[in-house]
Amino acid sequence: MAVVDTLTSIQNVLLAIGPVVSVILIVLGGLAYGFATVQPSDQRGKYVTTAYALIAGGIVVAAITGAATLIAGNSANLLK
Repeated sequence: MAVVDTLTSIQNVLLAIGPVVSVILIVLGGLAYGFATVQPSDQRGKYVTTAYALIAGGIVVAAITGAATLIAGNSANLLK
């Protein structure tokens, strides 16, 4: 089945790059938060919001990467 093979290749790509992307997002969030502490108060909120969004994005990517096998397995069962 071509569709199952495609899903398997997508799963393998997610499993390969997911943890790296997650760590990069979390580190960038930490850097943005650290940078926010040296900014004036009128700009600090923008940087803190960006930092929280980057950290949350890193957590979401980590969760999706962790569940990629389960997601692909259930999708393959639906297509059979």
